[in-house]
Amino acid sequence: MIIRKLFKFENAHVVRGCTSERCKYSIHGHSYKIELLFSSNYLDQGQMVYDFGLTKTTIKDLIDSFDHAITLWDQDDPEYIASMQRYSKRWVLLPVSPSAEQFSRVIFLMIDRLLSQTQMRNGERDVHLHSVIVHETDTGYAQGFREDACNDAMGRIDLKKICFSEQVMEEWHDPQMWEKLLSGKTFVNPEPK
Repeated sequence: MIIRKLFKFENAHVVRGCTSERCKYSIHGHSYKIELLFSSNYLDQGQMVYDFGLTKTTIKDLIDSFDHAITLWDQDDPEYIASMQRYSKRWVLLPVSPSAEQFSRVIFLMIDRLLSQTQMRNGERDVHLHSVIVHETDTGYAQGFREDACNDAMGRIDLKKICFSEQVMEEWHDPQMWEKLLSGKTFVNPEPK
Protein backbone atom coordinates (compact mmCIF):
# COMPACT_ATOMS: atom_id res chain seq x y z
CA MET A 1 0.00 0.00 0.00
CA ILE A 2 1.13 3.54 -0.72
CA ILE A 3 0.21 6.62 1.30
CA ARG A 4 0.94 10.23 0.39
CA LYS A 5 1.74 13.29 2.52
CA LEU A 6 1.80 16.76 0.96
CA PHE A 7 4.06 19.60 2.12
CA LYS A 8 4.41 23.13 0.73
CA PHE A 9 7.13 25.76 0.73
CA GLU A 10 8.16 28.97 -1.03
CA ASN A 11 11.71 29.01 -2.35
CA ALA A 12 13.99 31.00 -4.64
CA HIS A 13 16.78 29.69 -6.84
CA VAL A 14 18.74 30.05 -10.07
CA VAL A 15 19.12 26.98 -12.31
CA ARG A 16 22.42 27.50 -14.13
CA GLY A 17 22.95 25.74 -17.43
CA CYS A 18 19.27 25.29 -18.31
CA THR A 19 17.81 26.37 -21.65
CA SER A 20 15.52 29.13 -20.38
CA GLU A 21 17.35 32.44 -20.03
CA ARG A 22 14.93 33.58 -17.32
CA CYS A 23 15.76 30.55 -15.18
CA LYS A 24 19.53 30.42 -15.63
CA TYR A 25 20.34 34.10 -15.22
CA SER A 26 17.72 35.40 -12.78
CA ILE A 27 16.80 34.62 -9.21
CA HIS A 28 13.18 33.50 -9.24
CA GLY A 29 10.86 31.68 -6.93
CA HIS A 30 8.24 28.95 -6.88
CA SER A 31 5.44 27.78 -4.63
CA TYR A 32 6.60 24.19 -4.28
CA LYS A 33 4.40 21.24 -3.39
CA ILE A 34 6.27 18.20 -2.13
CA GLU A 35 4.58 14.81 -2.08
CA LEU A 36 6.16 12.06 0.00
CA LEU A 37 4.88 8.61 -0.90
CA PHE A 38 5.45 5.90 1.72
CA SER A 39 4.89 2.21 1.15
CA SER A 40 4.48 -0.92 3.24
CA ASN A 41 2.79 -4.30 3.03
CA TYR A 42 1.85 -3.99 6.71
CA LEU A 43 -0.31 -1.78 8.92
CA ASP A 44 0.58 -0.57 12.40
CA GLN A 45 -1.52 -0.93 15.56
CA GLY A 46 -3.68 1.99 14.37
CA GLN A 47 -4.30 0.21 11.04
CA MET A 48 -2.07 2.69 9.21
CA VAL A 49 1.04 2.35 7.05
CA TYR A 50 2.56 5.34 8.88
CA ASP A 51 0.68 7.82 11.06
CA PHE A 52 0.61 11.19 9.27
CA GLY A 53 1.04 12.83 12.67
CA LEU A 54 4.59 11.42 12.77
CA THR A 55 5.50 13.52 9.73
CA LYS A 56 4.82 16.79 11.56
CA THR A 57 8.13 17.11 13.41
CA THR A 58 11.50 16.02 11.97
CA ILE A 59 10.26 15.25 8.45
CA LYS A 60 8.40 18.56 8.34
CA ASP A 61 11.45 20.39 9.72
CA LEU A 62 13.67 18.99 6.95
CA ILE A 63 11.28 20.04 4.20
CA ASP A 64 10.47 23.37 5.88
CA SER A 65 14.20 24.16 5.75
CA PHE A 66 13.60 25.32 2.17
CA ASP A 67 10.64 27.58 3.00
CA HIS A 68 11.21 31.31 2.47
CA ALA A 69 14.83 30.50 1.68
CA ILE A 70 17.14 30.68 -1.28
CA THR A 71 18.65 27.41 -2.44
CA LEU A 72 22.18 27.70 -3.79
CA TRP A 73 24.41 25.35 -5.80
CA ASP A 74 27.90 25.04 -4.34
CA GLN A 75 29.38 25.16 -7.88
CA ASP A 76 27.87 28.58 -8.63
CA ASP A 77 29.96 31.76 -8.66
CA PRO A 78 31.56 32.13 -5.18
CA GLU A 79 30.74 35.86 -5.10
CA TYR A 80 27.09 35.17 -5.80
CA ILE A 81 26.94 32.47 -3.11
CA ALA A 82 28.63 34.72 -0.54
CA SER A 83 26.32 37.62 -1.36
CA MET A 84 23.18 35.51 -1.05
CA GLN A 85 24.40 34.06 2.25
CA ARG A 86 25.24 37.53 3.51
CA TYR A 87 21.86 39.07 2.70
CA SER A 88 19.59 36.07 3.34
CA LYS A 89 19.01 34.64 6.80
CA ARG A 90 17.46 31.48 5.36
CA TRP A 91 19.48 29.61 2.76
CA VAL A 92 20.43 26.04 1.83
CA LEU A 93 23.61 25.16 -0.05
CA LEU A 94 23.42 21.98 -2.16
CA PRO A 95 26.08 19.95 -3.99
CA VAL A 96 23.76 19.87 -7.03
CA SER A 97 21.86 22.54 -8.95
CA PRO A 98 18.45 23.26 -7.37
CA SER A 99 16.25 22.03 -10.22
CA ALA A 100 12.98 20.21 -9.46
CA GLU A 101 14.71 16.97 -10.45
CA GLN A 102 17.56 17.52 -8.01
CA PHE A 103 15.19 18.68 -5.26
CA SER A 104 13.36 15.34 -5.60
CA ARG A 105 16.65 13.45 -5.26
CA VAL A 106 17.92 15.54 -2.31
CA ILE A 107 14.64 15.29 -0.42
CA PHE A 108 14.43 11.57 -1.14
CA LEU A 109 17.90 10.97 0.35
CA MET A 110 17.21 13.11 3.42
CA ILE A 111 13.82 11.57 4.26
CA ASP A 112 14.92 8.03 3.39
CA ARG A 113 17.88 8.32 5.73
CA LEU A 114 15.72 9.75 8.49
CA LEU A 115 13.19 6.95 8.08
CA SER A 116 15.95 4.30 8.20
CA GLN A 117 17.28 5.81 11.44
CA THR A 118 13.86 6.02 13.11
CA GLN A 119 12.84 3.61 15.85
CA MET A 120 9.19 2.79 15.30
CA ARG A 121 6.99 2.35 18.38
CA ASN A 122 3.50 1.48 17.16
CA GLY A 123 3.98 -1.68 15.17
CA GLU A 124 5.07 -0.02 11.91
CA ARG A 125 6.90 -2.51 9.70
CA ASP A 126 8.89 -2.22 6.51
CA VAL A 127 7.88 1.40 5.91
CA HIS A 128 9.82 2.70 2.91
CA LEU A 129 9.95 5.96 1.02
CA HIS A 130 8.50 4.99 -2.37
CA SER A 131 9.15 8.30 -4.15
CA VAL A 132 9.21 12.07 -3.85
CA ILE A 133 7.25 14.32 -6.19
CA VAL A 134 8.34 17.95 -6.42
CA HIS A 135 5.77 20.24 -8.03
CA GLU A 136 7.67 23.33 -9.10
CA THR A 137 4.64 24.82 -10.85
CA ASP A 138 1.00 23.83 -11.29
CA THR A 139 1.88 22.23 -14.63
CA GLY A 140 5.28 20.65 -14.01
CA TYR A 141 6.79 18.25 -11.52
CA ALA A 142 9.66 15.81 -11.08
CA GLN A 143 9.23 12.43 -9.41
CA GLY A 144 12.30 10.83 -7.90
CA PHE A 145 12.66 7.18 -6.89
CA ARG A 146 15.46 5.41 -4.98
CA GLU A 147 17.27 4.52 -8.21
CA ASP A 148 17.22 8.21 -9.19
CA ALA A 149 18.39 9.45 -5.80
CA CYS A 150 21.36 7.07 -5.89
CA ASN A 151 22.19 7.58 -9.58
CA ASP A 152 25.70 9.06 -9.83
CA ALA A 153 25.13 9.75 -13.55
CA MET A 154 22.66 12.46 -12.41
CA GLY A 155 25.27 13.99 -10.11
CA ARG A 156 26.44 12.52 -6.82
CA ILE A 157 24.63 13.83 -3.78
CA ASP A 158 26.71 13.69 -0.63
CA LEU A 159 24.42 14.67 2.24
CA LYS A 160 27.47 15.87 4.19
CA LYS A 161 27.88 18.62 1.59
CA ILE A 162 24.43 20.07 2.26
CA CYS A 163 24.67 23.16 4.43
CA PHE A 164 21.80 24.96 6.18
CA SER A 165 21.99 28.53 7.45
CA GLU A 166 22.02 29.15 11.19
CA GLN A 167 18.52 30.64 10.99
CA VAL A 168 17.16 27.49 9.37
CA MET A 169 18.74 25.23 11.99
CA GLU A 170 17.54 27.41 14.88
CA GLU A 171 13.95 26.95 13.73
CA TRP A 172 14.05 23.14 13.86
CA HIS A 173 12.47 21.34 16.84
CA ASP A 174 15.98 19.99 17.45
CA PRO A 175 18.75 22.33 16.22
CA GLN A 176 21.15 19.33 16.22
CA MET A 177 18.87 17.30 13.90
CA TRP A 178 21.12 17.47 10.82
CA GLU A 179 24.24 16.55 12.77
CA LYS A 180 22.39 13.59 14.32
CA LEU A 181 21.11 12.48 10.93
CA LEU A 182 24.57 12.57 9.36
CA SER A 183 26.18 10.76 12.28
CA GLY A 184 23.66 7.89 12.15
CA LYS A 185 21.97 8.57 15.49
CA THR A 186 18.59 7.00 16.15
CA PHE A 187 15.42 9.08 16.07
CA VAL A 188 12.65 7.69 18.26
CA ASN A 189 8.99 8.08 17.40
CA PRO A 190 6.75 9.03 20.34
CA GLU A 191 5.06 6.32 22.34
CA PRO A 192 1.42 5.79 21.27
CA LYS A 193 -1.05 6.95 23.93
